[in-house]
Amino acid sequence: MSKLIARRTFITSAAAMTLLAGCERHPARIVNRLVDRWNESFEELMFSPARLAPEMPASAQTPEKDFPFFYHGSGVPAAPPNWTLKIGGLIKHPMVLTLDQLKAMPATDMRVTHYCVDGWTAVASWHGVRVSEIARIAILDPRVKYVEFRSFDNGFYAGWDIASALHPQTLLAYGMNGHELGAERGAPLRVYTPIKLGYMSVKYLTELNFLPYKVMGTYADNGFDWFAGV
Repeated sequence: MSKLIARRTFITSAAAMTLLAGCERHPARIVNRLVDRWNESFEELMFSPARLAPEMPASAQTPEKDFPFFYHGSGVPAAPPNWTLKIGGLIKHPMVLTLDQLKAMPATDMRVTHYCVDGWTAVASWHGVRVSEIARIAILDPRVKYVEFRSFDNGFYAGWDIASALHPQTLLAYGMNGHELGAERGAPLRVYTPIKLGYMSVKYLTELNFLPYKVMGTYADNGFDWFAGV
């Protein structure tokens, strides 16, 4: 059994035991909140900023037509005219960046495995600038503990812990499989990381905020795991 599967099995089993132990004494919502907090604490304990997802060989890459894609609204979102990325929150240098400015920054490439909450996996190559590079330029206030990613896809958003956002494999990606990011994949810019489940990699990115307080997210608001680590 892989470490990833073992870890997920442990989390699921522990959550189930907690529910069985407490369901007769507590309302379901209270129990669910307790389980969520326990899971989140366990996942953060397991997280290591030095642990990298393995790079995959070219032979493992999934044909792009077989790599599923999703969006939150009723159709593939179109980028607003003169799209820019707003960088805000508790930082010394707030910024509004164009795609050309992002492309002028040091770039990173990685071919990694994507894990979906529905159970499927796929492999793709991603190209973009690390979130840590944006943070370096912006200069974070020491009170920053979280990051909020916002999308122009029908208000979709996600909240992250700062350690995961600054992980060396967390990118603002504008390329996939050697070409520009397609509209169905989140163009002009999306978050991508192999260290979290796919729903955390916000597509159609429009805003990135470094914050001292925790924000939830579209999936977390609907009962999905907030940390969502793999």
